[in-house]
Parts: sequence; C-alpha cells; structure tokens
Amino acid sequence: MFQNEVEKTIKAIDRRSVHQICSGQVVLNLCTAVKELVENSLDAGATNVGKLLLKDYGADLIEVSDNGYGVEEDNFEGLTLKHYTSKIQDFSDLINVETFGFRGEALSSLCALSNVSIVTCHKSANIGTRLVFDHSGKITRRVPFSRPQGTTVSVQQLFHTLPVRHKEFQRNIKKEFAKMVQILQAYCIICTGVRINCTNQVGQGKKQAVVSTSGSSTLKENIGAIFGHKQVQTLIPFVQLLPSGEVCEEYGLNVSALPTKLYTIAGFVSQCNHGDGSTTDRQFFFINQRPCDPGKVSKVVNEVYHMYNRHQYPFVVLNICAESGCVDINVTPDKRQILLQEEKLLLAILKTSLMAMFGADVNKLVVNQKLTDVEGNLKSFLRNEKEAPPLDSSTSPLPPNRGEKSEIIARLKESFSLGKTSAFQETEKAQPKHRPANQGMFQMFAAFSASPRKKMLLNQESEDGSEVDSRDSTLAGRKLGESNEDTDSGLGSVSAESDGGLSTPETGIHFRAESAAGSSNREPHFLSADIQSSECGSSGVSRPLEPDGSEEGGFSRQATSPPKAKRFKICQSLSPKANFSAATPEQDSGAQPLYDVPVKMEKRTVPLAFSWSTLTDRIQRQIKRQETEGEMLKFRQFKAKISPEENKMAEDELRKEIRKEMFAKMDIVIEFNLGFIIAKLKSDLFIIDQHATDEKYNFEMLQEHTVLQGQKLIQPQNLNLTAVSESILMDNLEIFQKNGFDFVVDENAPVTQRVKLLSLPTSKNWTFGPQDVEELIFMLSDSPGIMCRPSRVRQMFASRACRKSVMIGTALTAGEMKKLISHMGEIEHPWNCPHGRPTIRHLVNLDLITQE
Repeated sequence: MFQNEVEKTIKAIDRRSVHQICSGQVVLNLCTAVKELVENSLDAGATNVGKLLLKDYGADLIEVSDNGYGVEEDNFEGLTLKHYTSKIQDFSDLINVETFGFRGEALSSLCALSNVSIVTCHKSANIGTRLVFDHSGKITRRVPFSRPQGTTVSVQQLFHTLPVRHKEFQRNIKKEFAKMVQILQAYCIICTGVRINCTNQVGQGKKQAVVSTSGSSTLKENIGAIFGHKQVQTLIPFVQLLPSGEVCEEYGLNVSALPTKLYTIAGFVSQCNHGDGSTTDRQFFFINQRPCDPGKVSKVVNEVYHMYNRHQYPFVVLNICAESGCVDINVTPDKRQILLQEEKLLLAILKTSLMAMFGADVNKLVVNQKLTDVEGNLKSFLRNEKEAPPLDSSTSPLPPNRGEKSEIIARLKESFSLGKTSAFQETEKAQPKHRPANQGMFQMFAAFSASPRKKMLLNQESEDGSEVDSRDSTLAGRKLGESNEDTDSGLGSVSAESDGGLSTPETGIHFRAESAAGSSNREPHFLSADIQSSECGSSGVSRPLEPDGSEEGGFSRQATSPPKAKRFKICQSLSPKANFSAATPEQDSGAQPLYDVPVKMEKRTVPLAFSWSTLTDRIQRQIKRQETEGEMLKFRQFKAKISPEENKMAEDELRKEIRKEMFAKMDIVIEFNLGFIIAKLKSDLFIIDQHATDEKYNFEMLQEHTVLQGQKLIQPQNLNLTAVSESILMDNLEIFQKNGFDFVVDENAPVTQRVKLLSLPTSKNWTFGPQDVEELIFMLSDSPGIMCRPSRVRQMFASRACRKSVMIGTALTAGEMKKLISHMGEIEHPWNCPHGRPTIRHLVNLDLITQE
C-alpha cells in the first residue's frame, strides 16, 4: 500500500446492492424466470396452469396464472423478501424436500430485475388482493381484486434494471424463447394430471399457442399432446435390467457388493431404426420427477444409441427415482445440476438396459432412405425369395403384381452396373442369367468385392503361361488399393446423383504380364497397371519412365535375389491414372550393366589454408546473422506448419492476418504440379489449391443465389409439428420458400394442424421430405431469421460445386489463376472447401531466407 493512499474503511454493502448482485445469479435468462414461476404454481398444488401468457416472446410481459392454494394475508409481507420460504426451516431439511423450490429466492430476484405484481386469493378468503412490489421486494400498493382461488404473477420488462443485460436480452429474445419452450416442455411431460397452456402474443396480434396439455394421467399421453402421435409411435418403454458383469468391469464396480434397489428408472426411448430418431432438443431427464441436466447420463444414452444409429439422436424421457438421502439438489441456483451417490451404478444400469433394448434390432435389414415408402413390401419380397420366378439380371420383367419391386431392383442393379470392371463383366457372363432377384443382387455384391480382385491380383498369368511373382502381385495390389481409396473432395468425391440413389466410381483395371524376350530362366516379369477413375478433381496425368530409366516424381526400390542382383523402379503418381512398371533385367550376363559403372579415382594432396582471425570473423558473422533471424522470427505473422494437425491454427492465423481485399493484391508466381497456385503477398508466399478454392466459391454462390423449385403434392400433407415448431415455421416462411418448400397456413386451426405442406423441392435426382422441414426448424430456432439450408441441400450444392470446378491436372493461364484468387476475397469463408479440404496455406516468408 502506498503511503499517500487513503485507507478505506471496510463497510457492508447496502442491502439493495446485495439484493441485485445475488439476483443476478438466480435469474439469468427467460427460461429461468418462467421455470421459477411455473414451479411456484406446481408447488402450490395447482392442477391448472391455464394462463401462461408471454408478450413479445417474454420481453414485455410474463404472466402465470394458476388455481393453486393461493397466499394467505399473513404471508403477503414475506412473499417477495430474500430467503423467506415455508419449505424448510434449517439446512438439514434439504434431505426431505419434495417441492421444486425451497430457497425463497425466485420472487425476490424477479422483483430486483423487473416490475412485479401479484393477484392472489386464498381458499379461506372472500375476495382476492392485488399486490405491487418495488425492486427490494416491499409492497408499494395493495388493493382488493376479484378472482377465483389461485395466484397470478405478472413480470414486466425483465432485466430493465440492468441496461446492458436488458439490451442483450432483447437482441436474442427469439433464442431465449426457444430455450424457454424446451424447459417448459419438460414440466408439461412430467407433471401428470396438470393442465398447462402457454401462449405468446406479438404486438397487438392474435395469441398463438406455444404448448398445451390436457392434464393427462400418463407420460405417454403428455408426450403425444406436445410432440404429436407420430412421435409416440417411435417410442419403446424403458426396461430396467441389472448391470452385466462386462459393464460393471468397465465402470470398476464390484458385482457382489452392488445395492439392489438404489435406482428405479422408468420412461421411454425412441427406437434405433433410421428415421425414428430425433434431435438433441428432445431429450428430457428427471431425478425424482425434477427436470435436470445430468451430463454423464445423457452421454451414456447417446453413446449406446449411436452404436445402432450413428446419424440421429434418441428421443428420451427418463425419470430416475432414488432415495432422497442419495440426492443433492442444492448445487446450482437453477437447481438443474444434481449430485448422486453411486452414480457409476446408475450409468451401468442404463448402459446394460439400453444395449439389451436396442440389441434385438441389430440384424434387421436397413433399406435405402429412398425406398422407405415400400420398405415393408421389399422386406417381405426378400423373405419369399424361393417363391420368386426367374429374373433376368438386366431387363427381364417381374410379374405384373410385383412391378413396383421390379422397378426398384432394376434401378439398384443399373446403378451398380455403371461401375462394373472388365473382370466383373467376365465373371457375370460366366454366371447363369436366370436367378431370383435377391440372389443375383447379393452375388453381384460378392463378385464385385472379392472374386475379380483376388483373381486379377494373385492368379494373373503371362502371355507365355508363366505366373507373376506373388510378392510383386501383392505389392501392386496394395498400391492399387491405396490409390483407389476415397480421398477428399478434390480427388475422390463420389456422385450422389445416380438414378438409384447409389453410385460407384467408374473404374477400369487392366493387367498385363510380359516376360523378358529370350530369357531362358524364369525372371521377374514386366508388370504394369493402368487405373482409370472418374473421381472429381482428377485429370489422369501419368509420368511414365523415360527411355534411359529416369522418372519424374517416382521412387526406386532395390531387391536382391540369387543368383544375381536385380533392380527395378516403380513410378508413383498422385493422380488417379498411374502407370506402375518394373524395369526388366539384362537379357544375358554378358551385357553392359546400366548401373554401378566402376569409376577410377586418383588421390592427391591439397594444402588447406587456416587462420584464426578468419575463423573468428566467420563465427561473429554467423552469430550476428542468427540474432537477426531471431528478431525477425519474433515478428513473423504465420507460424503454423502445413500439416493436418495444425489446420485449425493455420485457419486462425489466416483469418486474423489476411483481409478480403488482400487476395486481389496477391501476385501469381507459378502453377505447381498442375494443381496448386504459388502466390506472393509482399514477402509471404502462399500455396493455393486451385480445385478447392474454385469449389468453395461455386458452393457459396449456389448457396446464396439458388432458389429451389417446388413440386406440388397431390394433396396438402399434415406435418404434425409442435406449437413452437409451427410458430418458428410461420415466422420464417420466406426462408422455407427459398429452399423450395411451400405451405398453407390456417391460424384458426387447432395446434399441430395449423400448417400443411403444399410442395417439396426437387432437383434432378435429389428429393426432399418432411424430415428436411424439421431440420430447418431446428436450425432456425438457434438462428431465427438467418438464411440457412438443410444438410442435404448443402450436400447437393457441394456435389455440384465440385463437378463444375477446375480439376487437378488442368493447366491454367495467369489470368485464370488471378481470377481464382480474386474470388477468394468475395466469399464469406475462403479457408476450406465444403468437404473440409484446406484452400490456402502459408509457405514461407522471403525475408527469413538469407543468401549466404
């Protein structure tokens, strides 16, 4: 402490400031405020929370009205004071708490953050009373008010006492509203026998239903009231089992010492079939009927579900009942985090039970999504394969009553026939043409994946009948297998636009084996393979051996074999069309060798001049140069290396150091390897992937400007959306129309039936459905009013952008390269292509390169 500093007396913070500071920890957002008010109504024994009204999504007014016990007149003064509660008397009472609230903070905190008024009528009172409170929770006005038994709490201008938070709250009000609805849905599900009705009114418009339940007596009926009958049909009841020995070992539990009745779990989980899953916003967990966020429980449920369905999340409603002494609910102000005794036991029970529930569906046939409308018929057709009449592998028609199945099978076979290899065609010719449809299909898979490749690689014979060395064949097969694997978008994007919804790269593989002319002994033969592929981003550039044995971009391998050493080279190229070749050995032992020609060297002695002063000068210059380089390294902008592990760091550097207008200022240096552009900006050199760069530009242009055309349905289709989903859809109709969806809206219709689908987007062989509508709604709930596309539309655009972009192997002029780089400054995110492939990376700073 400095001597001239005036010592400050330690004083207590004034009561009002303490009130505001503590309240900021209790009520953080809209969902917390609504949660506290609903919990108060439920704790008061209400069976009808019939009026939960929000104006302007809760920014202007939150009003909750119930038919509970009401508040006695003697409790008016302490109703909104800090830490006044009737639920507990001391800390030890927490063990036996069965109500939602117990700390006496909710109404007090709301008073500190907003304008609160309460109208209440106790069952013993003849008339109700209206109370108005100040920000400290004290009554400022008290007047008689007519109302039936119960309580109505009105909260106006939430957070207006905290200007910064209030502005942020209003800016994100629609996001806050979506989160609030999800919290409210949890109480609607778990509170059986209670009717909850929530509405929202924007401006002077009509009240729109948000959530509505009818006071059903079961969880399943409540789920149906909120999410519709379609969701209920996908659910299976949770069946609790004792943890298996394997799972107990995984969690480190002693099977013999486990308590038997510590946890009881009930509820529902969606089936693991594709299409029956949901999104993460439809997962509800309860502990002793209290909504909560148990992170470890949620993780186990999702991990087990993803073992059987990787692409979706389960719809979950699970209520975990435990002894009150094993649960700590007083962890966080919002009471959403709960601590449990023997939590590992709970996780083991969940994992064992869910694996048993989903395990029965493991061996079921999963049909392509495009065939779901006839899924049941197709399955029965495969089961009755013995009754099926003979079917030609390509064009033979099925009986008239199976025309639909015939079309499906024919389209599937046609898709695979597009990519048959020559060897596969030979295998198919050798097989009988007339066979049951499903048998032919499975034989086609088997022949494609096993027989031709093994036959070509291992049993190939040369023209004179000699077999190819198995080691060379294996090596060639391994190299071919590696080059045939899918890579990123520039070298291996696979078309998703085939007629049958399936596609394979059009690949032709040809082998030839040639023995050395005139050789009496069996020698390693000349082996070559030509690979042709239609993968995008490929130009088919190959680098054959030069006449003198030299090669570009290749590598050599030396192998020795008695009685004499043999050398050969394998040419390797990064392009999908490559020539693998081996140089033949000399035809006779007397020929002049091509390599290792002996060279005669004459030794001589040369005097070396040495001087200490010269050495000292050189050392000093070296030290000075290192110091200069060290200073320059401190100020260099780009430090990330070109490696997959540092992609994120490289993107952050580029985003921070390069502005969009800088791309137009870059100078073209050269095109490297017919696939990359070397560009210079001041002293920095960058390497730019010409295909990935052009692909990202084309993708963003398609995203921004393409308006998908809709195909009208024969009759409007009911979507069975929740009230919240309907509201989000109606607020963002323009975005849906740009994506090709058209709806008819009837605001006077019952909830879940106000919106019907009129048309679906179609584009060539891409078709979309109601699941894409639900995905768009989920995306818009997080980013309301912002243009977005369903994932399948993005996938379609990415595929088209890839095919219309400059391919690797294309020689570009300086003007074309300049155009590609300029386009990078016109798009939103130029750092990666739609498939994640980097577009630009920093190479080197020329100032760091010395000339010594």
